[in-house]
Amino acid sequence: MSLPSAYAPSRAAGPQKAQNQVPRIALVGVHGFGARHLANLARLEASGVLDFVAVADPRPPADGVLDGSVAVFETLDHLLQAGTAPDVVILATPIQTHVPLAIAALRAGADVYVEKPPAASLQQFQELLQAAESAGRLVQVGFQSLGSGALPAIRRLIADGEIGDVLGLGASGTWLRTRGYFKRSCWAGKRAINGTDVVDGVATNALAHAVVTGLSIAAARTLDDVASVDTDLYRAHPTESDDTSVIRVLTSAGQVLTCALTLCAARQTRPSITVFGTAGKAELFYTEDELVVSTDHGERREVFPRTDLLENLLEVRAAGGELLSPLSGSGAFMAVLEAIRTAPAPQQIDDRYIKWEGSGDDAHPVVEGIAELIERAALAQATFSELGAPWARPLEPAAICTVAGREVASYQDGSRIRPISSPRPYLHPVRTLAGTVVTDHQPTDHVWHLGAGVAVQDVNGINFWGGRTYTREAGRYVWRPDHGTIVRTPTSSDSSGGALSEVLSWNGPDGAPVLGEQRNWAWAAVDLQTWRLTLDFTLTPAGDAPVSLGSPGSNGRRLGGYGGFFWRLASSDDARVWSPAASGEAAVHGSVSQWLAWSGTFDEEPATLVFTAPTDCHDRWFVRVGSYPGVGQSLAWEEPVLLQPGESVTRSVTVFVSDARLGTADIDALVTGMEASS
Repeated sequence: MSLPSAYAPSRAAGPQKAQNQVPRIALVGVHGFGARHLANLARLEASGVLDFVAVADPRPPADGVLDGSVAVFETLDHLLQAGTAPDVVILATPIQTHVPLAIAALRAGADVYVEKPPAASLQQFQELLQAAESAGRLVQVGFQSLGSGALPAIRRLIADGEIGDVLGLGASGTWLRTRGYFKRSCWAGKRAINGTDVVDGVATNALAHAVVTGLSIAAARTLDDVASVDTDLYRAHPTESDDTSVIRVLTSAGQVLTCALTLCAARQTRPSITVFGTAGKAELFYTEDELVVSTDHGERREVFPRTDLLENLLEVRAAGGELLSPLSGSGAFMAVLEAIRTAPAPQQIDDRYIKWEGSGDDAHPVVEGIAELIERAALAQATFSELGAPWARPLEPAAICTVAGREVASYQDGSRIRPISSPRPYLHPVRTLAGTVVTDHQPTDHVWHLGAGVAVQDVNGINFWGGRTYTREAGRYVWRPDHGTIVRTPTSSDSSGGALSEVLSWNGPDGAPVLGEQRNWAWAAVDLQTWRLTLDFTLTPAGDAPVSLGSPGSNGRRLGGYGGFFWRLASSDDARVWSPAASGEAAVHGSVSQWLAWSGTFDEEPATLVFTAPTDCHDRWFVRVGSYPGVGQSLAWEEPVLLQPGESVTRSVTVFVSDARLGTADIDALVTGMEASS
């Protein structure tokens, strides 16, 4: 009897299920990842735990790949019609075929092992869930990392408080994929084919394990475990699908998982999931099942065994128990996939920021600065747009400062900043008239540093600076749930010409106002190379109780009296910092002078910033050069400022931003000219 196939199997189908002592396994899809299943099936069959009876693939395997006892069919339908009667069907087929093939196998009475992602849409996923429930069969999804023994170990150390309270989770992946990778099949790099969803992409396929493993650690397995998903999708390859993206998931329990992933790195590194805690961090390199735990007590590393998911499925079939990667446990991942599927098409990255390496099918794109951006995104829980990547979709600023027809600064309202960075308004980017950027925000060393603005670390015990808080009791920086938020009040802003005036509210963690602030910005041209920015701010208690303004310095940290005006500079080479009477970081830090200058090369362009204070101001300068570039004025260097109800404190600073390398004489002339015009 001929079989309904384009080519005959190597032998007739074997006996039916009831006559078998071990489960009969069929594999659909023998190429690509299917080849790994072939090797695993050979291993398990040799150990006597299964009987590998059939394969189905439109392209037959090469001669000698299969044992002569394995039947070969063109399609799963042909395999099932032939009476092969497998107990388990493994699907290693294109994404868009997963659900129809899985449903066919379930209806035939088989349990299913389906490769990731299990479905190409949330609707398909729900249809498959219903089919599995109706058939009373098992469906295991091929997220191999969920078989890692490291996952229960991470859950235990979190529960035991080894890394303190969880601040957030970050999944990072910097891989590279060549032109040839996207030529391997007709669906590679596609979001849809002829109206049929595929949803290939860095987060849904290539680095999907980073997403699902992060979700698992965050205790998000089902659809109900996900509150929201933000997507920021890009591509450097000439494909439809995203290859460089940030996916931010808020779980129903309030945890944030930020997945920063790319297939366009200069070199491929081990992807990982990091759990950031108040007392340390735990990083899982999931492809190798290696867990690295770092705390104040040191670092420990451990490599864990991994349970094969097919073996787990066979064990559950035989003796009961729980699947390690059940279909129902993919609900949270499918919420991510659905958000990607329904998001706007990935934006093409401008060619100016892409460098192609290699040639022919081995060529691969490298996105400029992508490794650092991936790290920053995971640390700051921020998207590429929120970080201001030059190729990302620009976010609408609250205001734009323009001098001589050129945009020199953007005013951000801070609403997209993570809570533990103390969200607040700030200027970034700030540019010279020639366009050189001289501020930074959310850098990897201190992701709570935000351009130019006002921040204070201790306001009645509330942190309006971001990050850890220095306390006298601990004698060090510690994480506390003490972060406040500075918000713009709805009807208080007035922007006209070269000025912006607004009323801000400094709110505690409970949302209650602690301080009110009147903030005034003004900007104007000085000459063809220089413009001037002035900030005036007044702080007043919001209620009828005194308010203390403090700093790490007022809480016992020697020379750590920062708080008030602060400017986080962009990275610069050959930086020089000086005042009228001193030069160098050690000499100017903690000093009092009318002006302080910073000169250097920013992104290969020269620039000088001159920070000036009123002649009657006695605040000390806070200066960092070696550890990071920053300049500020201290409201409370060693002692707190106590404001009674109705009292206020006012500060003013003017910053000259120049494309020139200014000298002391040039600066004195600028300051003298400013005084003469005021």
